[in-house]
Amino acid sequence: MLSTKELMDSLFICTSLSLIFILSLTVKFLCRSKQHLPPSPPTLPIIGHLYLLTPLLHRTFHKLSQKYGPVVSLWLGSRRVVLVSSSSVAEECFTRNDIVLANRPRFMLTGKHIGYNYTTMVESPYGDHWRNLRRIGATDIYSTGRLNMFSSFRKEEVKQLLFRLSQNSHEDFAKVAMRNMLSEMTFNIIMTMVAGKRYYGDDSTDKEEAKQFIDLITKAFEYGGATNPSDFVPILKWFSGGGYEKEVIELGKRMDAFLQGLIDEQNLSRTTSHQSKGSTMIHHLLFMQESEPEYYTDEIIKGHILVMLLAGTDTSSLTIEWVMSNLLNHPEVLERARAELDTKVGQERLLDEPDIFKLPYLQSIISETLRLYSPALVPHYSSDDCTIGGFNVPRDTMVMINAWAIHRDPKVWDDPESFKPERFANGGEEPYKFMPFGQGRRACPGIPLAQRVIGLTVGSLIQCFEWERVSEMKVDMSEGKGLTMPKAVPLEALCKARPILNKVLS
Repeated sequence: MLSTKELMDSLFICTSLSLIFILSLTVKFLCRSKQHLPPSPPTLPIIGHLYLLTPLLHRTFHKLSQKYGPVVSLWLGSRRVVLVSSSSVAEECFTRNDIVLANRPRFMLTGKHIGYNYTTMVESPYGDHWRNLRRIGATDIYSTGRLNMFSSFRKEEVKQLLFRLSQNSHEDFAKVAMRNMLSEMTFNIIMTMVAGKRYYGDDSTDKEEAKQFIDLITKAFEYGGATNPSDFVPILKWFSGGGYEKEVIELGKRMDAFLQGLIDEQNLSRTTSHQSKGSTMIHHLLFMQESEPEYYTDEIIKGHILVMLLAGTDTSSLTIEWVMSNLLNHPEVLERARAELDTKVGQERLLDEPDIFKLPYLQSIISETLRLYSPALVPHYSSDDCTIGGFNVPRDTMVMINAWAIHRDPKVWDDPESFKPERFANGGEEPYKFMPFGQGRRACPGIPLAQRVIGLTVGSLIQCFEWERVSEMKVDMSEGKGLTMPKAVPLEALCKARPILNKVLS
């Protein structure tokens, strides 16, 4: 309980800081014409433009760009943000300004307490440390050779998914809920590659450990996808008592202990059973640690595992759900995709990863889905003053590329709201117009893995099942809350096994 004096002191500090912030905003407003900053909506004291934000940020930002132009300046509390909603301006960001914008914001509590003080590949500032992380990712995690070594893991998890779907669908159509099954499959894929463990399914490795893992990942997604007001208005920490930060700190400790346990377990099994260095990702990285301990520390290994789990699971499973939703709403596209598979792969064997890149129409379907429903891109941060779209952007500005708006820009795409895989038939994935994984130095390094998981899963689902909607009504394609662009309504569908399943699952 605060005393009267402590309460008065707190109120004095809050009032003083509020006045300082209001004065600073006034000065910025008066100097705006001289600074030639991007146009900006009306702002409010203390909170800036936070009052404009809605759960569907991509749509809010799109409306702002339609009213104020392709480059918009915002104040989210005390944080300056520049929003880019134009492919030509995005190209400028990822070419001429790529180094200046190659940093990440360093004020989110999740990055500090869960992301090892902003040192993971996603959140690390541009520099020697980040380049080392990128090198490890390119050579030891996402290289073609390394991914090929774990192809059997991915294929087995897809077969497990097909088996689950086939349980009641051999004789007639069966209703299935897709989201949980797809999510469990992608988590199993990553964990099997990382540590040789399956946390979902009848033969899961350790039920208690799996339960702990699921709880940690669920909370990490919740905190990562939530907007904490005190991240943008630090003064609010005075009123919250630091409760939110305490929760994030505790989650970070639990997550670190869990990841360290995986490393310790893999280290023990490696030394006692003489497993090869390629048996899991952790095994390989621990072998590298022996020769280069300064580059392959336990913390760096844990950071890579964390990024793979958080960035490589939810996004892939949700993309597959969007693809299948699109196919159910466009049965003529589904039939054409099945015909391509039957012609080039056949009904005697299950689709394999090398086949994916020989199926151009399947690739076009995935690309068109990513165009319409791509996850939000991670914000950039200016390390120096620069010019974007003809406007001055000061250093320490958060720059956000609204790929959702760019992917639906009628100046770039013909009939942009329609689902037309044919637009990608001739390799029409032009940089800066199509950027579901980002561009430039900070583009997502996990693109090859995502392509394999999504392509193999979607292709196998089309090859092995007949699909129909649960009713005559089209599948609801509304977006839900969250940075990973989930469907507002999880997909339910009807599936019926095709004859090939009797061969590939026997």
